Amino acid sequence: MIFVSVFLFLFVLLFSFLVLIPEGKEYRVKRLELKKGLQEYRKYKNYHDEIYADLKDLQSKNRHIISAFETPFNPDRFQKQNKAYFSELTLSELSRDKDRDGFAVYEVNTTSKISSPKNFYNFLESVNKSDWIIEVNFPINFVRDAEMIKSSFTMKVYSNNNETNSSASKSSKR
Repeated sequence: MIFVSVFLFLFVLLFSFLVLIPEGKEYRVKRLELKKGLQEYRKYKNYHDEIYADLKDLQSKNRHIISAFETPFNPDRFQKQNKAYFSELTLSELSRDKDRDGFAVYEVNTTSKISSPKNFYNFLESVNKSDWIIEVNFPINFVRDAEMIKSSFTMKVYSNNNETNSSASKSSKR
């Protein structure tokens, strides 16, 4: 019995020093690494949540602009919407300019007749609220034509570079 007790005592000591204590140290090291990893994860998760909230806020504030990139340009609809600012409005040469940063750019030459410059400035304000992203390029030429002012300028219309917008611009050229 003493022999079995000594053998079990030695077995427990050897097992403790050779297996349990090294495994316990490794466990503590792994637990510290896990805590550091979780802390980093929480930090990046908080950062992600902040950025995501900012993104959603910007998307909701700029929903009109984002949807304007999806709307294909329709010259007839443009003329109908802006007819009130001009006594005469014509669009010509709807041509696709080179693509920039994933956006299709169309160049439109515009001529119009207005009764006062105030109408033109009102038109520029309405362009900012229109269904398309439009850039009115300078120079804007104003020439007096009897009681009216004749203006000519170039506009660039930006839209997402996809097949829907490409086909829409081809059909509006015809």
